[in-house]
Amino acid sequence: MHRQSGWAAAALAAAMLTAAPAAARELVAFDAAAEPGTVVVRTAERRLYFVNGDGTAIRYPVAVGRAGKQWTGYARIDGKYLRPAWSPPAEVKRDNPRLPDVIAGGSPSNPMGVAALTLDRGEYAIHGTNRPGSIGTFASYGCIRMYNQDVADLYGRVQVGATVVVTR
Repeated sequence: MHRQSGWAAAALAAAMLTAAPAAARELVAFDAAAEPGTVVVRTAERRLYFVNGDGTAIRYPVAVGRAGKQWTGYARIDGKYLRPAWSPPAEVKRDNPRLPDVIAGGSPSNPMGVAALTLDRGEYAIHGTNRPGSIGTFASYGCIRMYNQDVADLYGRVQVGATVVVTR
């Protein structure tokens, strides 16, 4: 994955937002004790919340880890990438040996979608997807998948260093 310059990233994220359907995300009441800018993933709900700090959060539908691939706990966002290339982790490659070693960013076969927020916890990320039908399901190896328009929206809101809390 490669980092984008600040102004280029903002311009691309803004361009992607213009095509975003409003139905994919919504502003909701959120009373959990979390600092503004925190990302909360509720695995059982298959929802991600971006905490605004005023008693509300932006709620996004997501796909989460399938049985045996889920995790809970804390992480921090350690990188923000637009149109990232993807190298399958060893476990994914073992299960799918025909996958190439790298899939270029922007390729329709790239499972990372338009943007990725990498986590400081192993090889996990919050990212877009080339399989929008998987959103709302238990589908991944532990990453959090979002609609491309939603990950572009979150990309513009979240900061490197933000806390991510994953619960059941």
